[in-house]
Amino acid sequence: MQGGILEVKGLRTFIHTPRGVVRAVDGVSLQLEEGGTLAIVGESGCGKTITALSILRLLPAGGRIEAGKILYKGRDLVSLSEEEMRTLRGREIAMIFQEPSVALNPVFTIGEQVSEVLRLHHGLTKKEAREGAVELLKSVGIPEPHIRYRSYPHQLSGGMKQRVVIAMALAGNPSVLIADEPTTALDVSVQAQILDLLLQLKEERGLSLILITHNLGIVASCADEVAVMYLGKVIEYGPTWEIIRDPFHPYTRGLLASVPRNPLQPIEPIPGSIPSAFDKIEGCPFHPRCQESADICHRSPPPLLLSGRRRVRCWLYAEAN
Repeated sequence: MQGGILEVKGLRTFIHTPRGVVRAVDGVSLQLEEGGTLAIVGESGCGKTITALSILRLLPAGGRIEAGKILYKGRDLVSLSEEEMRTLRGREIAMIFQEPSVALNPVFTIGEQVSEVLRLHHGLTKKEAREGAVELLKSVGIPEPHIRYRSYPHQLSGGMKQRVVIAMALAGNPSVLIADEPTTALDVSVQAQILDLLLQLKEERGLSLILITHNLGIVASCADEVAVMYLGKVIEYGPTWEIIRDPFHPYTRGLLASVPRNPLQPIEPIPGSIPSAFDKIEGCPFHPRCQESADICHRSPPPLLLSGRRRVRCWLYAEAN
């Protein structure tokens, strides 16, 4: 891969718990091109969110980056001090967190919360921050923003709260925006509106976007590249349309088969569930759920294989090629 605005190289982030060590992110390499959109896809528990939190160095208790590099415009974020990271968070790289009801403080108005971000990152006066907050609320499609400025989070719908969280993420005028499952808690029609809004804002502001989702179906029209994660590893990576048209890994095929296409076509769920984070699996981590697994899949972890702009970890693909 050539250099992008953000590169993750061999990232290992482990969570240390009383029960043992969780290898939440285990050797992940990603690249986000300037002005591009990278989707990180996989089931809950595969390491998508911890990868994003590692980029911002906002890890949960016990979380620690054990190895790897996170290069933003050539600077290794892993080596920065906490003070340097505080300056960078929000202004250079911002994140839309998964659940807007949790991200917003219920005792402050939405206007106060957006204004606070503007004051912190841009040193605006209270009046300037208020005016800027109203403009941001307007830019994310909130009607009558000068009135909604005084609303509390509980007075807004889920879709409106998500728009407020997006406004807060944009308040620092970042170059990179990470959207962690931005549509999960919303109904289908509102999901489409939020995705359209993100893409519109990306084009207007020249953002580079990382979209984290469990649904491969929503990335077809909005992502340039896709990284498919399973148990802390990227098991398939490449241009979106190539992966959707011709997925190499059985897990990727399973994710695609799980996407509802029409009411008459039943979905095909992936058998089983993601193993416990404390389970030790020999060989390919997906083999206990894979209906195509061979003996070698049970014995030895597959190597990373390259095919043009594609990457895949699968013994079946290796043997077929």
